[in-house]
Amino acid sequence: MSRIQNYSVQRRIALTIVMSALFAACATSRPAQLPPPAPAPAAQPTPTPEVVGMASWYGPGFHGHKDAAGAVYDQEDLTAASIAFPLGSRVMVTNLDNGRSVEVRITDRGPFVKGRKIDLSHKAARIIGMLDQGTARVRIALISKPPGTREVGAPLRYWVQVGSFSERQNAEQVRGKLASYYDDVHIDQLDADHRRYYRVRMGAFASRSAAETRASDSAHFGLPVVIVTE
Repeated sequence: MSRIQNYSVQRRIALTIVMSALFAACATSRPAQLPPPAPAPAAQPTPTPEVVGMASWYGPGFHGHKDAAGAVYDQEDLTAASIAFPLGSRVMVTNLDNGRSVEVRITDRGPFVKGRKIDLSHKAARIIGMLDQGTARVRIALISKPPGTREVGAPLRYWVQVGSFSERQNAEQVRGKLASYYDDVHIDQLDADHRRYYRVRMGAFASRSAAETRASDSAHFGLPVVIVTE
């Protein structure tokens, strides 16, 4: 065999070896696997608004009188007075001394004693075992509140209320009378004491002084004007 033929044979052998290696690599290699996507972070539950402070109770001197919600206060209902929560809110009150709890609806404003967060009805106070002491340190946790009301901890707002009615038609008449003079007159619906009330209000006002100015200005209509804090 000549030198040229020998070189040609060696070249073909070398080429065959290279091609075989390439085919083997293609047969055994796999596309790179991308790492699985990281799981989305779990949604964090919204913390329940809570207030911790002193509770007192009220009853005999207010029993049978109208509360801030417009209903007649009954000291044997599971209700309470507070300015920390909007009217109509439902809260769970726990006596931190004994662990006993009661669910109440906020239907009134108070207590008007520095450092106190809630005034419980006679019945609610009895359930959590604070009648004899008169006061107790409690935790108040929000269960629900009416739509559109302020958040717990938000600055207080003020309304000028000119009537609370059990019939919407009566509320509409008063609203129509005032709407010709003021552009912020509205009817606020509240369910309390198993009844529905329609409250005619003006506002809200950011300060009590602004509410007092409106109350003074609208007093000439001869309506029962009350400044409501929520």
